Amino acid sequence: MAKKRKTSTFSKTAADLVAHERVCRLATVSAEGQPHLVPVCHILAGQKIYIGSGDDATKVRNITANPHVTVTVDLYSDHWASLKGVMVQGRAKLIERGPLFQRARRRLYEKYPQYAKEAAISPSDSVVIEITPTHVFTWGFQ
Repeated sequence: MAKKRKTSTFSKTAADLVAHERVCRLATVSAEGQPHLVPVCHILAGQKIYIGSGDDATKVRNITANPHVTVTVDLYSDHWASLKGVMVQGRAKLIERGPLFQRARRRLYEKYPQYAKEAAISPSDSVVIEITPTHVFTWGFQ
C-alpha cells in the first residue's frame, strides 16, 4: 500500500491530480450528525477547491450547519501499489454572488462546457462552495 503524506497545502503533484480529474467526492455532515457523500464537479484555484451547487441542496444545508467538509480525489488501480489520491479536510464557505462567484462560475464553465446548459450556476438559485484546506493527505506520489 502507498505511503500517506499529510500537509496543509497541495504539493504540485497533488494539485495537478485535483485540477485534472473530472469528479471528486464531497462529504458533509448535517446538524443532526448525518453524513452525506456526493460526487461533484470541481475546480482548483490556487489552494482552494470550488464547487457549484443549487442553493437548496443537502450539501448546502449541511455546510450552513457545519462548515467542516472532506473532499477526495483518487485513482483506483487493480495493481494496489499504483493507488493514488488526495483527501482534503477543510472549511467550506458559501459564496452567493459577486466577483468571486463569477470567477469560479467562469472557471467551472471552462472545465465543464456542458455546465452552462445542463446545470447553470445563477445567483438567483445557486451558490459556489469554496473549500479552504486545513489538512491535505496524499498517497501514491512517491
